[in-house]
Amino acid sequence: MPVTPFQALACPLDGDPLTRTDTAWRCPSGHNFDIARQGYTHLLPVQNKRSRNPGDSKEMVAARRNLLNGDFYQPIAAAVNRAVLAEAPGEGSISCLDAGCGEGYYLRQLAAAAGERYSLELLGVDISKWAVLAAAKQDKRPAWVVGTNARLPVLSDSVDRVLCLFGFPVYSEFSRVLKPGGQLIQVDAGSEHLLELREIIYPALKPEKNVAAKAPEGFIALNTTTERFTLALNSQDRIADLLAMTPHLYRASAEGLERAAALDSLTVTVDIRITCYGHAPENPLLDGKEST
Repeated sequence: MPVTPFQALACPLDGDPLTRTDTAWRCPSGHNFDIARQGYTHLLPVQNKRSRNPGDSKEMVAARRNLLNGDFYQPIAAAVNRAVLAEAPGEGSISCLDAGCGEGYYLRQLAAAAGERYSLELLGVDISKWAVLAAAKQDKRPAWVVGTNARLPVLSDSVDRVLCLFGFPVYSEFSRVLKPGGQLIQVDAGSEHLLELREIIYPALKPEKNVAAKAPEGFIALNTTTERFTLALNSQDRIADLLAMTPHLYRASAEGLERAAALDSLTVTVDIRITCYGHAPENPLLDGKEST
């Protein structure tokens, strides 16, 4: 079955539905958003930016593409695919938004996993224009949009699945765009994620806080799974790529970064948590409890 671009986009200026032409998206009020020749659309108004070029830089996107396209994180993608498709209908389409899509790796993996069994309507949103550009160059089938999770350019009640993978969740927006019965699939780092790298770049590690996960407002926790495996990075370039796609690049001291740059090889632990939340807006019967 086909992979097609998600269509239920909203004008970032007034929230009205956007209609696509051959070259642009337009709303009833006359706001016009050109489709770039690479296939993506910029729906991040300047007043919603905190900097001139927010999000990952061109160099960070290249590093992420190098590592992910080497399938170093393929077990994570496989686990996410299982979560997305676990309760999917046998027929019909599934609309999926990757909120913070980066260069599009996980949506490409989802499309491959769905194969001929499911019809997918895919949308990737990222605040980095460089990430969205890289995603559009690698796969023309999804809709790729420069936008922000703080104000998703998506119509309400229009999405079956929202992915937030190592990203910045805005639960009120996720709740707004999800259909009743839709699901949020969130991936977060576990306590030992990249532990060996962190031990090298930081003088000391802060103890992990054992805080019980609580379902955000508008959601009910369905299940949580973990994935844990090791990566063997056998060159300075691959170590640099891994570091560049994490927040540790900016948090580590110059001395810590120098220690990492001196390495020729490194084996690291990947430890992640995948939580599936069911969309339960304004339903007091669910109120953080399991339904019966």
